[in-house]
Amino acid sequence: MPQINLHVRTSTDAAGVVAALRNEVQQLDPSLPVLNTQTLSERISNSLGGERSQATLLGSGGILALILAAIGLYGVMSYSVGQRTREIGIRMALGAGRGNVMGLVLKQGATLVSAGVVLGLGAAFGVTRLLATLLFGVSAVDPITFAATSGLLIVVALVASYVPARRATKVDPIIALRYE
Repeated sequence: MPQINLHVRTSTDAAGVVAALRNEVQQLDPSLPVLNTQTLSERISNSLGGERSQATLLGSGGILALILAAIGLYGVMSYSVGQRTREIGIRMALGAGRGNVMGLVLKQGATLVSAGVVLGLGAAFGVTRLLATLLFGVSAVDPITFAATSGLLIVVALVASYVPARRATKVDPIIALRYE
């Protein structure tokens, strides 16, 4: 049996038009089945299901990568400051205040992270040029996403510098000098 498709444009409620069309077809020939009635938006939504699931999966992977990057960044920054416990002890033994030491550690951490963010943003903008052809209806360069991601990594790095530096400044300089 041949399949017949009927496309109707309406400026009113589509559900009401579908019901009226179904009634008209049934009045013309009660043996004709009216199947698979959809609005255009439903049809488009159904056809993009695979793409949506892929986008959700890739987005979830991106969020997971961001979380792993933040954890890794915290670990590296914390380790590097922890390795400087002896240096911090020497500075404090020579008369540096806790605020001075804290400022020095945070400044060095911020410098490293700033350089990393600048390089990362440059690489990201370069890659978005390659990916722009794969995107439909979405901008390849989303300033909110780039700013939020960069901000998160900067905050994580500063916290990762602050926590061990604060811990190291509370250690007695004599004990810090004997460290290692």
